[in-house]
Amino acid sequence: MGHDAGVQIAAEFTIEPFVEGSPGPHVRVAIDVAESAGLTVEVGPFGTALSGESGTVLDTVDAVVRSAIANGATRVSLQLTVA
Repeated sequence: MGHDAGVQIAAEFTIEPFVEGSPGPHVRVAIDVAESAGLTVEVGPFGTALSGESGTVLDTVDAVVRSAIANGATRVSLQLTVA
């Protein structure tokens, strides 16, 4: 069963390893990817949330995970909520 355009998806992800102080490069690049896709991004102390139209979110989640791994992530935990 597919989703029509206009369906919203929220994605929450946690990228490890954790770095003391500010987000490490593996987290910062993932946030930059999501923001450059035009998604709403909320950065929290233990994770980051993004939301938007389903197609954009799904395409961006792929790019977020790939960029995090390419920049040193050892684990990416992801949860999607379809509204």
